[in-house]
Amino acid sequence: MAMAMANHHTLGLIFGILGNIISFLVYFAPAPTFYRIYKRKSAEGFHSLPYIVALFSAMLWLYYALLKKDAYLLITINSFGCAIESFYILLYFFYAPMQAKKQTLKVVISLNVGVFSILVVLIQFLLKGSNRINVFGWICASFSVAVFAAPLSIVAKVIRTKSVEFMPFSLSFFLTLSAIMWFAYGLLKNDPCVAIPNILGFILGLVQMVLYGFYRNAGKEKMEKKLPEHIIDMVMLSTLGTSDIHPIGAQQNGIKKSGSEDVKDDEETGNREKTTENSGELQPNGSTV
Repeated sequence: MAMAMANHHTLGLIFGILGNIISFLVYFAPAPTFYRIYKRKSAEGFHSLPYIVALFSAMLWLYYALLKKDAYLLITINSFGCAIESFYILLYFFYAPMQAKKQTLKVVISLNVGVFSILVVLIQFLLKGSNRINVFGWICASFSVAVFAAPLSIVAKVIRTKSVEFMPFSLSFFLTLSAIMWFAYGLLKNDPCVAIPNILGFILGLVQMVLYGFYRNAGKEKMEKKLPEHIIDMVMLSTLGTSDIHPIGAQQNGIKKSGSEDVKDDEETGNREKTTENSGELQPNGSTV
């Protein structure tokens, strides 16, 4: 009996560590976008909302893990999630237009400060002991279910357009793998709040990969050679955030979603020439003094 319990604990530890490693990689997926923002010194055309929602999700799970006191692997990944999402938001805020800064600040104050503080205060003063953990755990699980359901809009878009342009296979694969690891961890740790949302995550990831295999050649001739980074973020972070994330950067620059690289290059060249006329010296990284 003791041996079986030890094996159970060891398996849970292994799946938790694997879940941490894969989740670390997924958290780094938006890095190319923010490197692009840094190089251009502008966040115009990008959204802050998915990163704000991802931060809120990490904050919820971190507080839940702290309530449980023995969920160290949940603490590590969600502490990292809070740190890197905060960094993404700060970098976005630094380079965003004034109007976008105001909107970002409003959402952060209302959601990450206001809603989170209200939840914590209610949980601390209205509930005690195991009830506090159970109720907050199901709040986290409910939020995760809503978040996992968000990419259904991407699935519908793939079916409607018969194109996988907005659904990279590698990202769907790693998100599915992450869901498997965290489901196994929740199951072995007897934590349904962790296990149940990842069942939906696994099913959705599987559907995405099947659709990719079915439609990958359907609209190939219409796709660009390289997918813009903010499209990848839309897919990745809609799994963490909301489904109302649109790649407006391409639209604002006059670039068609299925256009060629030549059109894209022409538009960027025109923008740089216009910036030079208005602002003077053009820096090597594409920004102006």
